[in-house]
Amino acid sequence: MVIPIGTGSMDKQLFQCEVEGRTLSIETGKLAGQADGAVTVRYGDTVVLVTLCVSAEPREGTDFLPLTIDYEERLYAAGKIPGGFIRREGRPSQEAILACRLTDRPLRPLLPKEWRRDIQVIVTVLSADQENSPDILAVIGGSVVLSMSEVPFAGPVSAVRVGYIDDMMVLNPTLSQLEKSQLDLVVASTRDSVVMVEAGSSEISEDTIIQAIEFGHQANQSIINLQEELQRSCGKTKVELSIDPAKPALETALSETAGIRLDTALSEPNKIKRGKLLDELKKEIIRELSESYSQGNIDSAFEERLKAKIRSNILDSKKRISGRELNEVRPLSCELGVLPRTHGSALFTRGQTQVLTIATLGSTRQEQRIDGLGIEETKRFLHHYNFTPFSVGEVKRLGSPGRREIGHGALAERALTPILPKSDDFPYTIRLVSEVLSSNGSTSMASVCASSLSLMDAGIPIARAVAGIAMGVIIGDKENYAILTDIEGIEDACGDMDFKVAGTSEGITALQLDIKVKRLSLEILKDALNQARVARMHILDVMNQTISTSRPEVSQYAPRVYKIKVDPEKIGTVIGPKGKTIRGITDETKVTIDIEDDGTVLIGSADKEAAQKAIAMIDNLIRDVEVGAIYTGKVMRLVNFGAFVEILPGKEGLVHISELADYRVANVEDVVKVGDEVTVKVTEIDRMGRINLSRKAVFDNPEQSSGQKPAGVKFAERTHRRQDINHRKRSGGPARHTPTNRER
Repeated sequence: MVIPIGTGSMDKQLFQCEVEGRTLSIETGKLAGQADGAVTVRYGDTVVLVTLCVSAEPREGTDFLPLTIDYEERLYAAGKIPGGFIRREGRPSQEAILACRLTDRPLRPLLPKEWRRDIQVIVTVLSADQENSPDILAVIGGSVVLSMSEVPFAGPVSAVRVGYIDDMMVLNPTLSQLEKSQLDLVVASTRDSVVMVEAGSSEISEDTIIQAIEFGHQANQSIINLQEELQRSCGKTKVELSIDPAKPALETALSETAGIRLDTALSEPNKIKRGKLLDELKKEIIRELSESYSQGNIDSAFEERLKAKIRSNILDSKKRISGRELNEVRPLSCELGVLPRTHGSALFTRGQTQVLTIATLGSTRQEQRIDGLGIEETKRFLHHYNFTPFSVGEVKRLGSPGRREIGHGALAERALTPILPKSDDFPYTIRLVSEVLSSNGSTSMASVCASSLSLMDAGIPIARAVAGIAMGVIIGDKENYAILTDIEGIEDACGDMDFKVAGTSEGITALQLDIKVKRLSLEILKDALNQARVARMHILDVMNQTISTSRPEVSQYAPRVYKIKVDPEKIGTVIGPKGKTIRGITDETKVTIDIEDDGTVLIGSADKEAAQKAIAMIDNLIRDVEVGAIYTGKVMRLVNFGAFVEILPGKEGLVHISELADYRVANVEDVVKVGDEVTVKVTEIDRMGRINLSRKAVFDNPEQSSGQKPAGVKFAERTHRRQDINHRKRSGGPARHTPTNRER
């Protein structure tokens, strides 16, 4: 449905359709009039502004598609003020980077590789209702502005989210619905084919995944219809790209110059040696052809020739660079406990790909606080992925993690989350760090395997092991295709699909699909998923031979977390005024203490004795004084008629002078002094709540202990008693003493 609004150069038009009972609106001509293209996309009360700008001239010296996509979160969209000192949005959050990648991946393959003018798409989240996620609106908006522009674009493309709740597919589930969904899958597709899939799931079967992808692809069609309607109404004439007339001649000359030497270089299975042979061959070709052609054109032609040769070898001869079968996984090895003082570590090697993952446990107070647009506020499980230049034998500047590193880390994190223990059963914050030590294909899936092993080595009781595998596809001109298991880096670069699948023996926990062609059938996807399952089971078998269940205990260097319950009404007693009491406990015992609103108290410490001491101190704070119980307390002050003893924190009672000893006491100071530890028995709690204590009663029942009705007398108290007996001997024995009424 099209609704024209206004007149003039900024004519506004509104395009709408219904998607799962909610209106999807795309409006153009209202905002950002100086951009080459701008639309607002609204679904529910979530609104994103998507703009496009294209440079007038090509970028000099560029041999790639100069596309930049930025995703800007604005916390005002959810009615929030940013945290931190400056109270302003800074670098993009992890969620913003993942949304940016989600937008980029389905759009980039549909743009011509020969395009050299800069393209910038900026997505700004203006409103977030915390029910409808803005990420799929970013994909739709990006497709709309590209479709409207002069840039050649093989779209439109649409994206929807698919959930699986109560054995039913749910289109665009809300964020609250996703919390109980077994599947969170985003499908981006054109009119004819799926172009991108991203999913996390709770051990879902391959058949269910295929059904969800097909369900999402069909749902995208109505949104594609809406975009085509908008393009007809507002679209610009597309630029036609010219073909370099010298290109066919260059391809012929390069093919003759390379000859059989290209086959020789590609027959080398070792990545480093093969790379050196190819570099030497390229330099020689450049020397021979540089008089007739530019180096840039020769480089491009060489890469195209290399790619075509690898593809033809696989399609026609079923011959891979490494000599493996199409469905063969490279040699595997697993090693645990690689590092001596970490809480858990594992080394996973697959061919020339090697990842070391380290597990670290912390208290719940170390959960990550999320300052974002979603409903999630904290995060207890973190997986960080580091890709260093030495892993590919290169020299590069080290810096903060890039979009690729954050995306790979998030994918592995998603794959592992379903098998983690619940926080009630395992009250720890868990951090994994995967260090890529050597890379030749699918380090993200290697980090899944290494992380699973590291979790088990750390004694974290996960449900079962998780493994990941990267699949590739090469599609021929005659619609013949080859599916590759465990692709290497050069196969990834030359292939038509990168399909990462992670899961357990029970089902899939995460997957990520990116394609580089305009069309990919569901039949190919199904075959790839089934072949990936066979490879995953093989990897799991090797991992389970190393360790099949988690270690029975966490590392001796990891903090132990002890959980106790207190009455919620007594939380204030434990915390104390302005946190004074709880700070006193942590300062004295060096433990961490986290208190939840329901009265759950988590005490964390690597020292068991310190944790037990903290538990005892908290127990004393919340315990009620019982008549007949024995306590060991400290003398706080003296009066002429007795001594006040603190038997529990903040709870004092009076030991009358007549109850200090089993003989007559003339002066209180003769028996006890301020600061002395004495063992006393509670004889009475009067109606005003005052506590009466007796030290003499303890002497009459020497088998009683502090805080218990049956107990024993402490050594210090027995010493006091011997001193009292000596005092009686020196004074000639006890005198009669008549108790007097005492005042308080």
